[in-house]
This record gives sequence, structure tokens and C-alpha cells, in this order.
Amino acid sequence: MGWENFNHTPYNDLRDKLHTGSTCADCHDPETMALRITRPALINALQARGIDWTKATRQEMRSLVCNQCHVEYYFDGENKVLTFPWTNGMKIEEIEQYYIADGHIDWTNKETGVPSLKMQHPETELYSTGLHAANGVACADCHMPYIRDGAVKISDHWIRSPLTNVETACQQCHNVPKEDLEARIITIQDRNAELLGLTEAALLDSMDAIIAVRQAGATDETLKTAMDLHRRAQMRWDFISSENSMGFHSPQEAARILAAAIDLARQAQMAAVLAKP
Repeated sequence: MGWENFNHTPYNDLRDKLHTGSTCADCHDPETMALRITRPALINALQARGIDWTKATRQEMRSLVCNQCHVEYYFDGENKVLTFPWTNGMKIEEIEQYYIADGHIDWTNKETGVPSLKMQHPETELYSTGLHAANGVACADCHMPYIRDGAVKISDHWIRSPLTNVETACQQCHNVPKEDLEARIITIQDRNAELLGLTEAALLDSMDAIIAVRQAGATDETLKTAMDLHRRAQMRWDFISSENSMGFHSPQEAARILAAAIDLARQAQMAAVLAKP
């Protein structure tokens, strides 16, 4: 069909030809079983950044096959081409600048009037800023750790949270008692959840302020600063909220992003109050 034709063809026209879930061929060459990339969106995104994935090491491929799906993406243009917004880089600020330049929005909030972006599931992007990525740890090292099957070492294909298998997923590298590792993970995730809650409260307050001032007669022009600040805050909250590690893939970056989101949301709230007619 070609990539663009495939993208804009209605789902119901294709549903009888599609499989659901992941299969061996999504990650492996059927002839050689070598790891491979099958998703054009990832290939295009890597090319845009000057990266030749065909020269990747096997260890790098143990993440790249996961990067095909566990990412932020959008559907670009009238042909709805699946696209990763990575041209500037994968940090939240770089993705934000990409969308600003592209002009893409996902929806406009009916109450606030704020044009907004919906983040998908940016595991790859957040992980890329973390300590594990910096030390060459692949996605599969933790989610598909090596196991022994007789005399053969293979990747465990029960793809799951390392928390369900700390001994194999974590203790291969970390010579720390299982209970201590579990406690560290839960602490990171609990603190991330707390920051998400604080961000949500700030976002709701900024929304209420924008709505109240709009009802009092403020226009899009007078509310422009508040709306822009709210959009930026909401995008950052959604980036962490939609990412599936609850902050664990990069705890310091997740905390930094949520701190910025809280600050931006409170700035939006104040800007809205100041815009009251």
C-alpha cells in the first residue's frame, strides 16, 4: 500500500487484514531471527536525526525494537502520517518547539479555549534522559532479562515490569537486597505520583481562573499569555502522566518536568487573574 496510503486508510477498511498484539515478526527477521525495525515511523524519525539504525549494535537494537511503539507520536497533515516529533531532540522542551513550529494541536478545550496537545506514552523519550540509558542499559535488560534455558542464555519473552521479577531484572547489576531495591522503586514512584497530584491541582486552578475571567468578558487576545502558559503546563503534566514507569525511567527528569509544570500552571493562574476586564 505504501506508508502514506496505509496511514490515511480508514481502520475498518483494514481490520480484517490486521493482527492484534505483538508477534515475533514485529521485532525479529523471520529468516534469521535477527532483531530488526519494522515500523517506518521510527526509521523516519531516526533518519531525521541523522541516525543510521542499520549500524546499531545488538545492545542498541534491544532498545530500538521497543522504541517502535513506546513513544510520543502524532498524525501529521491531511494524510495522517504517523510521525515522531524528534527532529529537535527528545526532551520535552525540544518536542514542544517541534510542535510549535509544526503548528499541530490535538484539541481545543471547550471551556478554556486553550489549544492543547495530547501526549501518548513517551517511555523512550523519558528513558533517554535517565541513568540507565546513560550507562547503556537496554529496555530488554530490565523488561526481558536474560535467563537460562538449559545451556542456552535467552531473553525472557514474558515482557513485564521488573518489579515482578527483581531478582533477574535488577539484581544482575545491583548487588543490593531485593527488599531494598523494591523500596527504592516504590519511593520513586510514590514521589512521582505526589508531584503529579500537585500538578493536577495547579492545572485545575489555572483552568478555573481562565474560565472565570473569560466569563467576565476577557478575550483570547487578553488571555493569550495565560492560555499559552496553561498549554505548556498541561503538556508537561501529560508527558509524565502518560509515561508508564511512574517516573522510574528517569526520576530526576520527571521531577524537573513536573516542577516546571506546576510553576507554569501557577503563572497561568496569575496571568488569568491579571487579565480580568
